[in-house]
Amino acid sequence: MCPNLDVTWDASQPLQVHWITPDTVVLRQSIEADFEAPFLYLLFGRDRALLLDTGATADSPLREVIDFLVGEWLAQHPRADYQLVVAHSHTHGDHVAGDAQFTDQPNTVVTAHSAALESMDLGARMITVLPIPGHHPSSIAIYDAETGLLLTGDTMYPGRLYVDDFPAFAASISLLCDFADTHPVTAILGAHIEMSTTPGRDFPIGSKRHPHEVALPMTVEQLHAIRDAVGRSARPGAHRFPDFAIWNGPCRRAHLSHRIRLLLTRR
Repeated sequence: MCPNLDVTWDASQPLQVHWITPDTVVLRQSIEADFEAPFLYLLFGRDRALLLDTGATADSPLREVIDFLVGEWLAQHPRADYQLVVAHSHTHGDHVAGDAQFTDQPNTVVTAHSAALESMDLGARMITVLPIPGHHPSSIAIYDAETGLLLTGDTMYPGRLYVDDFPAFAASISLLCDFADTHPVTAILGAHIEMSTTPGRDFPIGSKRHPHEVALPMTVEQLHAIRDAVGRSARPGAHRFPDFAIWNGPCRRAHLSHRIRLLLTRR
């Protein structure tokens, strides 16, 4: 089924919900609550649903919203003992802050995180899990054959791609390219938006306003552009490109520049 990715994000809602397909939801936390404004994904299968990431704030109404969405889906697909599986694109704080809302809850499993290559069967919906370290040792991508969506966490999105381990990151981008070249990928969806519609221009780190931000979906062509850019970004530092930036290492000067930009925008 072709996913519907035409959506305008509204920061006034603590959690905005958009149904990509009748069995797939993307949620975004408000940038006003936390500047990371991460995207979360909820995929429904016949036997269980998968929630990828729990966001950047512990006190968001995430569990309430997820319970409502699961209830909505079950009203159309009645079944008993339906399970929710909670997993993570990686274990940075802005992706796991809401975990406590799901721990020790009925019909809910919070997975012990592993970046091992595996498949997950949601019930007539197979999910492929790809280990993609480099941003973080635990980073994974998830491919959903039903929609053709490739979910890449913080490894690929329209923004600053923070690289902790450059050789691992380069290998992971190559792995994603090879995978996308041999599987039908309709869109690549990451966990943030940090780029504006002006090519090469990102929003200052910490900004709680993103006027004229680019759309979330990225393409296989942009994935290949990242692989090409990696070859030009081996030197530590911040490397800017039209649709993304690669921050290789601590990038202290770039961080200082962003602090100054943020102060100027607040004034």
